[in-house]
Amino acid sequence: MWIKICANTSLEDAQLAAELGADAVGFVFAPSKRRVTAEQVARITPHLPVSVERVGVFDSLDAEAIAAAARGAGLNAVQLHGEFNVELARRLHEAFAGQIKIIQTIPWQADADGANGAAVARQLGEISRKGIIDRVLIDSKVGTATGGTGVPFDWERARNVLAQNAGQLKLIVAGGLRPENVAEAIRHLNPWGVDVASGVEAEPGKKSPEKLAAFIRNARAK
Repeated sequence: MWIKICANTSLEDAQLAAELGADAVGFVFAPSKRRVTAEQVARITPHLPVSVERVGVFDSLDAEAIAAAARGAGLNAVQLHGEFNVELARRLHEAFAGQIKIIQTIPWQADADGANGAAVARQLGEISRKGIIDRVLIDSKVGTATGGTGVPFDWERARNVLAQNAGQLKLIVAGGLRPENVAEAIRHLNPWGVDVASGVEAEPGKKSPEKLAAFIRNARAK
């Protein structure tokens, strides 16, 4: 099980996640109370194990700006929020030449009806057909807020949608995960990976060592 600990704001937290066994640590470049700059992240990434992925979360459609921030911050993966944009994905794929991986986020409207499943299915199908991106993160959307909502989406309703439309894509589950429910999410959805931010915090922007350890332990147990 691939595990990403997102929304890190300090070297201490990123190192702790790596020491506890996380496969990836994330940094939010999109608007957020946990937002960081490329300069701040550049002071963190050189001190992380080379085996740990360093992921930047972006909501921009500017490929050049994303690429510049990724290189300046020492990232080896970027996570794109918003609707799948084929041209943006293609331009980043060419710019990175395989050296920096791309994760596409698809929002699952946590407070929507069944029509939302059809929208997710369409996006999964398009991403799969284009063959540019092989990792997709399904995250809760509540109202207009995507990411960092702390609210799980409907895993039972999502199970068939994801299983029938993901193809060979590597699915990552996020949204409202915490130590107490991550094993249940894995049982329902059988994802390739899981992603957590606020669910392992002591306070906004500061991780809890106890919650971090419990989350990773419980995710690995399944």
